[in-house]
Amino acid sequence: MRRTESPARTSRWPALAVLCAGQLMVILDGTIVNVALPSIQRDLGFSASSLAWVVNAYLVPFGGLLLLSGRLGDLVGRKRVFVAGLGIFTTASLLCGVAQDPAVLLASRFVQGIGGAVTSAVTLGMVVTLFPEPKERARAIGVYSFVQSAGGSMGLLAGGALTQTISWHWIFIVNMPIGIAAALSAGRVLAPEPGAGLDKGTDVLGALLVTSALMLGVYTIVGTTDHGWTSAHTLSLGATALVLLLAFVARQAKTPHPLLPLRVFRSRNVSGAMGIQALMVAGMFSFQFLCVLYLQKVLGFDEIHTGLGIFPVSVAIGALSLGLSPRLIARFGPRAVLLPGLALIAAGLAALGRVPAGGRYAVDVLPALLPLGIGFGLAMPSLATLAMSAATPRDSGIASGMFNTMQQIGSAFGLAVLTTLATSHTNALLGGGAGTASALTSGYQLAFRVGSGLVTAALLLAATLLRSPARVRRPAAEENPVPAA
Repeated sequence: MRRTESPARTSRWPALAVLCAGQLMVILDGTIVNVALPSIQRDLGFSASSLAWVVNAYLVPFGGLLLLSGRLGDLVGRKRVFVAGLGIFTTASLLCGVAQDPAVLLASRFVQGIGGAVTSAVTLGMVVTLFPEPKERARAIGVYSFVQSAGGSMGLLAGGALTQTISWHWIFIVNMPIGIAAALSAGRVLAPEPGAGLDKGTDVLGALLVTSALMLGVYTIVGTTDHGWTSAHTLSLGATALVLLLAFVARQAKTPHPLLPLRVFRSRNVSGAMGIQALMVAGMFSFQFLCVLYLQKVLGFDEIHTGLGIFPVSVAIGALSLGLSPRLIARFGPRAVLLPGLALIAAGLAALGRVPAGGRYAVDVLPALLPLGIGFGLAMPSLATLAMSAATPRDSGIASGMFNTMQQIGSAFGLAVLTTLATSHTNALLGGGAGTASALTSGYQLAFRVGSGLVTAALLLAATLLRSPARVRRPAAEENPVPAA
């Protein structure tokens, strides 16, 4: 028996490296496009209204397919799903890179979103099953969390550098060698997983309901920038998405082989972590987008200097996620580490809510970015640990997919709400005769303060709902739970 287990044990850290490489490629693509949008618009002739769909065409399938992809990993094997996702994502990246007209780019971005969802949905579940021992799992989740949270800032820097020095086409083509190397390495270092079998959870109707609900929900949220929150378009589509989601929940409660076993939510910590994740990301995700706009439109930074300006956040996240956070979680538990992390994020966003129109980076921006990075480096590994704390080997894929789904919903909702608030406030000030820099800054300030409020709500929810690890009731023995950190 030892002869068959030893290779898997000795290859766990190389396997983690492969999983994180695939995840990093996906996360980078979520932000690397942002700084290249003006160049894409000039070269391909996008209109101002259609340019947003270079981002949205990726977000809609990504957010809509995470849950289904996670469950497929449990049923057919997470390694197969992960490698398939890499193949789809890498192929679509090549098509994006060679696109010469808007329609081809948008279609390729949609396929890229599918590949990103398939790859990301099973990654955290594979990390958890690879590292059952609490201390090692805390370290592994720290590495995963660093990739998950710092990848966005790294994408801004890489996107600016590639766009300015070569061409926007290379922000997609650069995925090719990473994706191919990750797929080939996955075949060697990831242990094969047969999965539970499609007969254990092939809920076709449930899959159609939840995928339609999530894709329609994300589409509705990202469309609010064009249609508004109270328009008939937004309200009707939002209501339809809600009805589909409720029908899915009712279906899961009755079917013998559910796509999403509702037992996953029996844990108070797991359910709480999902909600806290959505609130935290809704507030935190705005910082990247709006801070980039502030640096470029108010302080006059170019693409490369903008990426460098955000990069201290990645450094702080890395220092905490890869070093201190795993030790703190192992010593004090994830709840005790999460609470100060959320407090620091809220404080950092509140500080950004006071940046002046004539601000200086070193005096007004950097002191706010550091608590954001430190707080996220503490909070993200803690939330990932809590969200997966009750996941059994047969459910780790769906739990991983659900965790990533809440992140995508939170980011889409937060970005839509906060950018709408910032734009409306800025336009009102401009209409009243305010200067451009002053009006823009005031809009960003409002959005940062609201983001701070969302994270404060997450902090209050964590303080009142979550339990310390010693008080968490273990799942029933027949569930064969993976030991929690």
